[in-house]
Amino acid sequence: MARVVVRSGPGLLQEIQAGAHVLRADEPVAAGGTDAGPDPYALLLAALGACTSMTLRLYADHKKLPLERVLVTLAHSKIHAQDCEECETKEGKIDRIERVLTLTGELSDEERARLLEIADKCPVHRTLTSEINIRTVESRVV
Repeated sequence: MARVVVRSGPGLLQEIQAGAHVLRADEPVAAGGTDAGPDPYALLLAALGACTSMTLRLYADHKKLPLERVLVTLAHSKIHAQDCEECETKEGKIDRIERVLTLTGELSDEERARLLEIADKCPVHRTLTSEINIRTVESRVV
């Protein structure tokens, strides 16, 4: 089970403790932050990109595919639901994540196609496309 602790700092700056690792999150100056770290959506995209790349590496190693390198480029935007043919929601706006994979190596067309399928099986991708239940409780300091 992943456990992360986030502590507020001055302004919008956040300190993120993930195991032995410390990260920062902030908003750009234009949004009221100091741009001392990536914004929350950039961190979300980073999690998806890292998981995608790791999943492809594990699969390629297991299948002994000649995958040399994976580059994952991601972008987040809001789009009108009516512009999304494959989406169930048809009103208002929805979140769109565009993920572009650059696979380096002497891979056949079939191997490339299979790796694109495997990308959708990374655990973070599955989490983001499944029903998510977030419970919020307060812990009071006495």
